[in-house]
Parts: sequence; structure tokens; C-alpha cells
Amino acid sequence: MDVEMSAEQVMMTIQQLNAAGENLSKKKIKKTHPQLMRSALHFFPDWDNAIERSKL
Repeated sequence: MDVEMSAEQVMMTIQQLNAAGENLSKKKIKKTHPQLMRSALHFFPDWDNAIERSKL
């Protein structure tokens, strides 16, 4: 699996999307930001954990 983002970049991107009012549901992110989802699932056990670790 090619991962183009670091764990820190994943968390920063989640924070930026949240600040911009984006929907952070797993289904929506898989469709609109597939690279973010792939990277998040590489570094974190699941999408919810990635959001929690991003301190939202």
C-alpha cells in the first residue's frame, strides 16, 4: 500500500477539514479524500481512532 502522508500530516489534515466544517464521516472522506483515508488506516487502527488522535 502506498502511503503518501505521515501520521502527523493525517492528523493535521483532519484538523483542517474539521475547522473548515467538512463532514468527517468515514463514507464521505473515502469518497472525497481517498488518500487521507488510506494513510489514516495505515497509521491508525480505524478512522474513529484517527479522529480521536487528532484531538477533535
